[in-house]
Amino acid sequence: MAEEEKESEAKGFKLLGILDVQNTPCARDAVLHGAGGALAAGMLHFLVTSRVKRSFDVGFAGFMLTTLGSWFYCRMDNARLRAQQRMVQDGIKNKLVYEGTALDPSYKSRAETPSGPS
Repeated sequence: MAEEEKESEAKGFKLLGILDVQNTPCARDAVLHGAGGALAAGMLHFLVTSRVKRSFDVGFAGFMLTTLGSWFYCRMDNARLRAQQRMVQDGIKNKLVYEGTALDPSYKSRAETPSGPS
């Protein structure tokens, strides 16, 4: 029984059998945004035109565009965040390595700093 629970937790939820929503970054939010976009686009088009088939097509297009747009935006934001984190980690590592040496950028020698008021 415990093995089945572990397998189901590790397996995750697959959308259409191809997209593992639980383990893919930004997938859950993108699908939820897409569903909202599809509902809004389809209902708005139906209220304006009263054409059912065309409203479904507009809703499906809204789902695709909103899902892809949200997913790309989220992925780009995550990539930017990872780059910033990497830069901060490198800075912290360099600070620890060069701290107290002449190569430390925050180290100021006594010759460079003025000794008193002018």
